Amino acid sequence: MMDNQKILEFLELVGRLKHVKRTGWVLCDINDCESIAGHMYRMGLMTFLLTDENNPTNLDRSKCLQIALVHDLAECIVGDITPHCGVSPEEKHRQEDEAMKKIAMLTGFAGDRMYDLYKEYENQSSPEAKFAKDLDRYDMILQAFEYEKREKAPKKLEEFFKATEGKFDHPFIQQLVIELYRQREEFEKNCITNEKL
Repeated sequence: MMDNQKILEFLELVGRLKHVKRTGWVLCDINDCESIAGHMYRMGLMTFLLTDENNPTNLDRSKCLQIALVHDLAECIVGDITPHCGVSPEEKHRQEDEAMKKIAMLTGFAGDRMYDLYKEYENQSSPEAKFAKDLDRYDMILQAFEYEKREKAPKKLEEFFKATEGKFDHPFIQQLVIELYRQREEFEKNCITNEKL
């Protein structure tokens, strides 16, 4: 039986994610930027968009959702560490793994499941983990485009698009990327036209 005191500690830790801003946007001076939990939430919702038609490899939607919800869970303890933070990839993984072990310890069997899904994502060891990685990257460029539109600043966040270029594997996400690029190009043209008027 799980210890309710530990569960409360777990829930308070997870609650931090509702308030921690994503580091990449903070470093780009984006005002009122998304939280880590907001990012994970939209990734989770995207798993519901898998259908028989756009899911030819028969991904387990429930597992995709679970991975989306735990992939950044360690950040409630270590924060959102990016390549710009001066922390080596090895050290980042070590800190996150340690944090996930602490989280798992608080929730017993549920924690073991979360830890296993986190490792699956980190190791990219299943089709569902690879799909979640596509969702992670797609949500980032979608969010970047939303900020560009909000600030009427085409190409302001180009670095996020360059970082993900050619890295999408799932056909459904590839189609969403094409549409996003089309809309972004249209937005840029409209901004240039409006400047000339």
